[in-house]
Amino acid sequence: MKATGVVRRIDDLGRVVIPKEIRRTLRIHEGDPLEIFTDREGGVILKKYSPVGEMTPLAIQYAESLAQVAKCTVCITDHETVVAAAGNGKKEFAGKRVSEAFQTCLSDRKERCAARGEKGFVLLTEGQSAVFTEEIISPIVAEGDVIGAVVLLMKEETKRTEDGAEKLALAAAAFLGKQMEF
Repeated sequence: MKATGVVRRIDDLGRVVIPKEIRRTLRIHEGDPLEIFTDREGGVILKKYSPVGEMTPLAIQYAESLAQVAKCTVCITDHETVVAAAGNGKKEFAGKRVSEAFQTCLSDRKERCAARGEKGFVLLTEGQSAVFTEEIISPIVAEGDVIGAVVLLMKEETKRTEDGAEKLALAAAAFLGKQMEF
């Protein structure tokens, strides 16, 4: 565990303030859920909670199936990271942090289809290579909240609506959102 040198007191209601510098570094915002753990030495560990991360094995299997059918790279994300990646180029995305532009895109709560160079095109991760020419982003909504997204990345210009890729992304996002509601 990394020491920060910051000491905070617990108030009379049992609350403790997480310093702004740490919240900024870890991208913790007001209202974000945190998991609380204890370790064997009596330490308390706070971890940002990801409902999509809880279903990683299912997300990986679903991404692999979707990548085979859609013949593209498929990523399933939460607000912070790529939880599952499948298809050609999956190593570039698995476990990586998503870009701030992608996080902003999620907050719009709308499906987005764009080709490279179009206004709506965003890089999924900061270090993403420029090979992908087209993307479909479909938010995963559970109980009214956006908890992540299903992202399809294509390397060649394709006719999105004719091959049904948009509908596949929508169906995948709807399915994963329903899984979180049980």
